[in-house]
Amino acid sequence: MSGFVTLRAASRDDAAELAILCDIAAHGLTSFIWLADARREGFDTPMECGRMRMRLDHARGGWRSAVVAEAYGEVAGVAVGYQLDENLDDVSLSHPSLLPVMELQKMAAAHWFIASLGVYHHMRGIGIGRRLLDDQIQKAGTRPVSLVTASDNDVALRLYRERGFSERARRDAARLFETSKDYAWVLLTRQEKEQRQETHG
Repeated sequence: MSGFVTLRAASRDDAAELAILCDIAAHGLTSFIWLADARREGFDTPMECGRMRMRLDHARGGWRSAVVAEAYGEVAGVAVGYQLDENLDDVSLSHPSLLPVMELQKMAAAHWFIASLGVYHHMRGIGIGRRLLDDQIQKAGTRPVSLVTASDNDVALRLYRERGFSERARRDAARLFETSKDYAWVLLTRQEKEQRQETHG
């Protein structure tokens, strides 16, 4: 059913779509952080700040690390992936709410890390997330693949487990607002041995 979905490398001109989709993937955490950055740096809105972040040529997690999915003639989803450094102890946090996510990332040092995988709501259920995930697994080669997702994202958790990911750890997510529901960030990893078994199976 996903045969009509096409994947392509992102360009700088995709920055606005990337900002929106990465925020969807992060359940609004990125726009919450961009709000503080926007006030400090003089942007009018969090999304303007996010768009400028995504336009940076050498920023980790920017447009050069992104793959765009298109369907029905429009951008439908995005995946952002890259290899994590072996030592993440010196990484500085722009906001305390990122601490639980960073603690989990440190457990995946040197892995291929899928930082974002987001699909627009009206484009879900037709295999776009699966295509983006499989593309990231292929890009990883023989490296372990890790990602962090929300504990209440049942559809995504089911997809990741179908593709050989298993839970390694979880941390309680920071409550961004008084009305925010409680959930945890979950680190999932697909080990190298599973990739070899699938290749030689």
